[in-house]
Amino acid sequence: MPAETAKHAATWVAWPSHEDLWQENIVAARAAFARLVACIAEGEVAQVLVPDATQEALARAALPRAGVRFHRVSFGDIWLRDTAPVFLVGGDASAAPASVRFAFNGWGGKYVLDHDDRVAERIVERAGAMRAFALPFVLEGGAIEVDGEGSVLTTRQCLLNPNRNPAMSAAEIEAGLLDALGCDKVLWLGDGLLNDHTDGHVDTVMRFARPGVVVAMEARDASDPNRDILAALVSDAEKLVDARGRRLEVVRIPSPGRVEDADGRVMPASYVNYYVTNTCVSVPTYGSPFDDEAVERVGSLYPGRRAVGIDCRALLTGGGALHCITQQQPAAGAS
Repeated sequence: MPAETAKHAATWVAWPSHEDLWQENIVAARAAFARLVACIAEGEVAQVLVPDATQEALARAALPRAGVRFHRVSFGDIWLRDTAPVFLVGGDASAAPASVRFAFNGWGGKYVLDHDDRVAERIVERAGAMRAFALPFVLEGGAIEVDGEGSVLTTRQCLLNPNRNPAMSAAEIEAGLLDALGCDKVLWLGDGLLNDHTDGHVDTVMRFARPGVVVAMEARDASDPNRDILAALVSDAEKLVDARGRRLEVVRIPSPGRVEDADGRVMPASYVNYYVTNTCVSVPTYGSPFDDEAVERVGSLYPGRRAVGIDCRALLTGGGALHCITQQQPAAGAS
């Protein structure tokens, strides 16, 4: 599995279609989605899932004409980071691309929606000729982060959670993960954000900016509900050594602080749930005083790409942000 910064052939996304799920937030969720797709379509193909002709017409009216392709595929919701396959590349430029898909159980049985467990298979059918592997253990794409040089970052809270693979030992899970992704070493972190529906997906707390360098958040406000969690993550990361023998360098950006839903419940808002396309880095914003700094700081980590802030408050009501709704398909020979 190459790093997200490797050249993409496409990014797979799903149009926010289900009004019963999104309710009053669907208009704003679609606006955020459209901004993200515009960034994707600048330099690669946005492969957009739509469930039917009516939703396809709505999506076509909202999205760019160029650089976008539509596929009528049934899905439960838009979180393709977790329900789509993980795309792989061969060991050299001439090797055929591949994909690997895992079992999906609705984030430990919490959110089981019709069709989500078949999305990966249906995307593989439409992604073009490639070797396709299917593995029986449960894994979501948001639970893993790779550097493209043999290291995979994850959290114990998610991967070792008994609601995922209760019959597998930690050693078996680690071995399965390395084999599936073509990696050499698992770098373990602890817990994720407060009230994270995914049980601590790593893509909301820490990302590889480049091999040997990760980006993490730090609390800037006394009311930040994740102050202790974020400090522990940074402390743990600074002790980790990657597959190439490098001790990780941790770049700190601000946390959004306390972001609440309409009922006053803390939501798992994260600036590191950004998405890197061939031309842009799209950064979620939440109406926080730290939004502008976060967009600038994340953008500075990806020279040559344009940093774009996208209001993700509506997406967050569904439990995630930009990285959660994307899955990259690397270009042939990407590394």
